[in-house]
Formats: sequence, C-alpha cells, structure tokens
Amino acid sequence: MNRKNVARLLLILLVLITISSFFYLPYYVSKPGMAQELEPIVDVTDADEANGSFMLTTIRMGKANIISYLMAKWSKYQEIYPESAIRTEDETDEEYNVRQLHLMDSSKTNAIKVAYEKAGKEFSLQYKGVYVLDVLEDMPASRLLQPGDQIIQVDQLKFGSSKEFMDYISSKKAGDKVHIVYKREETEKTGTITLQSFKDDPNRVGIGISLDDYKRILTKPPVSIDSEEIGGPSAGLMFTLEIYNQLTDGDLTGGYKIAGTGTMAEDGTVGPIGGISQKIVAADKSGAEIFFAPNEKGAKTSNYREALAAAKDIGTDMKIIPVDDFQDALDYLGQLKKK
Repeated sequence: MNRKNVARLLLILLVLITISSFFYLPYYVSKPGMAQELEPIVDVTDADEANGSFMLTTIRMGKANIISYLMAKWSKYQEIYPESAIRTEDETDEEYNVRQLHLMDSSKTNAIKVAYEKAGKEFSLQYKGVYVLDVLEDMPASRLLQPGDQIIQVDQLKFGSSKEFMDYISSKKAGDKVHIVYKREETEKTGTITLQSFKDDPNRVGIGISLDDYKRILTKPPVSIDSEEIGGPSAGLMFTLEIYNQLTDGDLTGGYKIAGTGTMAEDGTVGPIGGISQKIVAADKSGAEIFFAPNEKGAKTSNYREALAAAKDIGTDMKIIPVDDFQDALDYLGQLKKK
C-alpha cells in the first residue's frame, strides 16, 4: 500500500472515530475517579490542623459513546450500566443532576448532625420546605415547577415535613386548585396548580412531583462544606469523620492518609454504595493507607468483601477496615498507633 492510500485510510479512521465519539448509546460507563482530601473542603471555626488526612473517594460516571463503551468492555475496573439502572424512567439530565446534588446535601446534613451529636456540640435542624426532585411531564406541576425548586407554603399553610405536605394534597380531589409559594434559587415565586388524578392510579390525586424534605442545619461552632459539583450520598462517612476531627481535641488521623466511603444515616449507620472496587483503585492511586468500607453487618455480598477482593487483586498494601456505623470507625481510630 502506497503512502497516499495509507494517509487516506488513516483519515477515514480518524473521521470514523470522531463521529463515533458523538454517537451516544443507552448506557453509562463508570471508572475510578479520585481521592480528595477533606480538610480544605470542610471548615469548622477554630479547628486544629491534622497531621494526616481524611479523604473522600469518587468514581467518574458518564453517558457511553461507542469508544468509551468498547474501552469499558476491555477494562477490568470500568463498569457499564443500562440507563434504567442510573436514571429513573423519563428522568432528564437536569433532574438526574438535581437529584444527585440533593443527595449530597442530605449527606452533608446527616454528617454534621452525627458529628456534632457525638462531639456534644450545639446544633438545630430547620425544615425549610418541600424539595422538588423531578416533575412529571403530563401532570400540572410541569407548567410551573422545575427540579430544584423549594415549595415553602401551600394555601397559606406551612408544613413541618414533606409527609404533611403530601397528606394535605391527598385530602383534596381532582380539579381542586392549590396556591403555592416556592423558591427558585434565591427568588420567591407564586403560582396556582390544579390537582389531577394520576394515570396509573386514578383514585390518587396530586400535582405530579417527586419530592424530599429540604432541611437546614445550624451549628455552634459554625461549619461549612464546599463540595462544589460532587453529587451523591457516598461521602457521608468521611464527611462525618472530618467534621468530628475538627470539632474535637487531638488528631484522629494519627498521621495516616485515610480514605473510605459509605452513606451516613441520621442515627450514625453507615450504608452501602456503588462502585466500591473503583474507589479502591482511586484511593490506592492517591496513596491512601487505610480504607473504611461499609460492612453491611457481615453480609456475604457486602461492600467490605468486594473492597477486600479488589484490594487483593490490585496488590495494594492499603488496609481495608469494615464499619457498620460511625462508632466503629471511631473505635478503630482510637486504637490506631500514631505515626
């Protein structure tokens, strides 16, 4: 083959690769992300500095094109998921992002509550309204509300939980109108919505939103968490450890680089997450020496067992520590020999 034909073939391949990178498939691909130190992100007023560090771990998730799909097929620590496993039916990109950021906000609230409770510090929770996660296209709310809006009042009534809001709406009938006051970002707006029966359940009426509680936590001393655009609830445990470490005397890290993952419930329970094998890879690449993994009460398919298998496979010296709740992590750190 002469040079001209080779150049022509290479040009054709380049064009095909470029085109395929813009052709998206009904799948998502996840891969190892990063381990990020939390001390620069979490700020408790007048906190001491730590010699070591607590780190959150992430995975990178994106819509699959032809190239990323094929690469994931050949990569041991990349995973392919159908769209239905990542997004709910009819959920838009905007709604998915709103849901992930709200999960992160809820995770931070729980982390602050558990850390301040354990440290014996002052805090209070304020219910701020109903948080709109997504809006059904064929329901009346779609003409007024957007994901991320906060409903703060209905018919001059304020509620103490999203359940109270749902109970009030369900007490009405199709065709009734409700006047709502809501916030979009920092702007207060008003509107009227006519209730409608749900197609899949004609005996149930509503406005057509998926919702959650929107809470704000007030603390003394003040704390702030700058998580930027990181979404999801999986950093709950590590946020709790970093906040507690800054609230209390001494240094829980013992001078070690400590990564981990797991959701944080209001009662301190650590819950499982997805992609823990990829997080083991990310933590190892970042030089973590210890990794906390949800134990799920010793279940055979627990995050902890999956993390152990991944750690053995990549040959890391990182210690994998099982935890069922926040106290388990504190107990381990309490007996850790300091560097």
